[in-house]
Amino acid sequence: MSPTKHEPRSGSRVYEERWERAATRGAQRREPSSVVGRLDGDWRVERLTGPVPMPFVWKRIRAGRGTTRVSPPLRRARGPLFEPELPFRLEQREGHVALIYLGPLSFLVDELRLEEDGSWLGRANVAGVRYAWFRMVPA
Repeated sequence: MSPTKHEPRSGSRVYEERWERAATRGAQRREPSSVVGRLDGDWRVERLTGPVPMPFVWKRIRAGRGTTRVSPPLRRARGPLFEPELPFRLEQREGHVALIYLGPLSFLVDELRLEEDGSWLGRANVAGVRYAWFRMVPA
């Protein structure tokens, strides 16, 4: 699977299976499959299932912290007048990395696992309930 091209599929079963395979690969290598340091950079977010993320969502991650941003690529290059930024912190957990949103959005948590192709498979949760699957690829 290419890190830049992906066809979303309906239903979450296929993503549940990919999530479990990513954990198994990490255990076989005897190293964490999701390492916070590997996430430093800018990431394009692709919706796989659920209502979000919407088009033009991307994440910027540096040194264990980051922001989710919404801006079209052209606006990004010119410096947008208004670009919502939702801050989060990263936390290494058993088998995955959690993106824990700060402030009034602290009930939102994204969970990530590294896939074989270098992309990250994510599941979005609100108050502990999964509502979407997404994928992050280098921007």
